Amino acid sequence: MNAMTMPAQDLGAETNRIVDQIPLVKKIAMHLLARMPAGIEADDLIQAGMIGLIAADRDFSPDRGASFSTYAGIRIRGAILDEVRQHSWAPRSVHKKSQMLARAVRSVEARTGEAATDVALAEELGVGLAEYHAMAQDVATGQLVALPEDDYDYPLHSDETPETQLEEEGLKDVIRGSIDDLPEREKLFMALYYQEELNLKEIGEVLGVSESRACQIHGQALSRIRARVNTWSDV
Repeated sequence: MNAMTMPAQDLGAETNRIVDQIPLVKKIAMHLLARMPAGIEADDLIQAGMIGLIAADRDFSPDRGASFSTYAGIRIRGAILDEVRQHSWAPRSVHKKSQMLARAVRSVEARTGEAATDVALAEELGVGLAEYHAMAQDVATGQLVALPEDDYDYPLHSDETPETQLEEEGLKDVIRGSIDDLPEREKLFMALYYQEELNLKEIGEVLGVSESRACQIHGQALSRIRARVNTWSDV
């Protein structure tokens, strides 16, 4: 189906393979976290791993000679390690903006019970709309890109207790909800960018916005997903 005519309601069915591998994201993130220096948060590693999983779903081909689970594990691990590398040199202001936007989303949506608009988020942050859009664009520009990694030196799967199974089911629900609850334009952006592999200029043409505005929509979607993951982690 052509990306420009893809109905929004069809997008949910295409997330099943991603949802099935969410437990793998958490296992790899928790294993790597044990090796990381103090100050690195599990939520950040899980978020990075989710970006790697989305990229794996986009790029996977059965003729690679490996199962999707194996291929996804490599991309997840690469994305997490790339997150750590980026924050070893990236300006702290970028990471701070990402956290600020996620907190603003949580606050506005908890208060209103509706998806936060850019106007509402700008008001929550106490900035003008143009400044908010610039912040969202910074968040999108700093998105994570998975890098090729060496073979694993640890098992990807382990025995699960009922408690960990419940945690994984909870995270699945959060991801399903974050995908389903994205405003339609943000949901369409994510499908066009990660599944159809359109670039920002092409997506802007589909959405009828400029390339920079498309980038801002991306940043806002990422902030919304981060807010939901953080809310789940705090429970």
